[in-house]
Amino acid sequence: MATGEKRIALITGITGQDGSYLAEFLLEKGYEVHGIIRRASSFNTTRIQHLYADPKSHKQEKMKLHWGDMTDSSSLIKVIAAVQPTEIYNLAAQSHVKVSFELSEYTGEVDAIGTVRLLDAIRTCGLEKKVKFYQASTSELYGGRDTSAPQNESTPFYPRSPYACAKIYSYWIVINYREAYGLYACNGILFNHESPRRGENFVTRKITRTIAKIYLGAQDVLELGNLNAKRDWGHAKDYVKAMWMMLQQENPEDYVIATGESHSVREFVELAFQHVNINIIWEGTGVDEVGRDKNSGKVLVRELVQDMMNADLALMKKDPTA
Repeated sequence: MATGEKRIALITGITGQDGSYLAEFLLEKGYEVHGIIRRASSFNTTRIQHLYADPKSHKQEKMKLHWGDMTDSSSLIKVIAAVQPTEIYNLAAQSHVKVSFELSEYTGEVDAIGTVRLLDAIRTCGLEKKVKFYQASTSELYGGRDTSAPQNESTPFYPRSPYACAKIYSYWIVINYREAYGLYACNGILFNHESPRRGENFVTRKITRTIAKIYLGAQDVLELGNLNAKRDWGHAKDYVKAMWMMLQQENPEDYVIATGESHSVREFVELAFQHVNINIIWEGTGVDEVGRDKNSGKVLVRELVQDMMNADLALMKKDPTA
């Protein structure tokens, strides 16, 4: 890009965790930022509310929003033609693994075919040589087959969910369009990244939100699944900077973005409790394991499996055919 040329970014998924941080980052760099949002009965723009020129009236100045949908090609073409972006960041997705089993077709429509629609919209608008394209990929591509750590750009993929399968299609279609049409397009394979803007259906926010309630006396116990599960957790702010850096390279390449360190859910819980001056001690094993406040002895953490088993045992005793 020539020095002084206007930099225009288009972000799909701008109202999500990553989209909101990316919008902030690009605005600070002097970009004109545009975002695509779906029509809904209510405005779901909480994470980007502070970026409006006037948050009360939703007046747009620094940032401009456009109606569009990853399942609707015509809306994507219309937005790209109007905005004429120099960079596109495709962050829109149905990104919850568990939900993808319940909404497998929809997940494929948005996460897989939606990427093709966006790439074809770039070509339809004649911007193949003018725009740089970033595709948000995921460490879920690796699945659980290869236990070697750390995984890298050469690690074989083994998707284990409809979400991961949809994302692996997106990964390869981006490479295909890059090689077939000369499009500057790259994949960022991001490991888990968290922030206060993380959705409440993800384990990290569930932990911090519940511990805050326990500290304030609004809840008694935090219930979790596997306490020993390990993840590579980074901060979303650092990861959106990495997205931008990928598009500033001379040639498009695919990168794994991670911290290189893994920590257990148990460690996350302990650190979160320490933040409110509560020290946790662990007792028992497996489904009988609980975490107690070291000072009061009160049970604050228990594995969800225990409650689920007890509930189902009680149900079976009442009605074995249930």
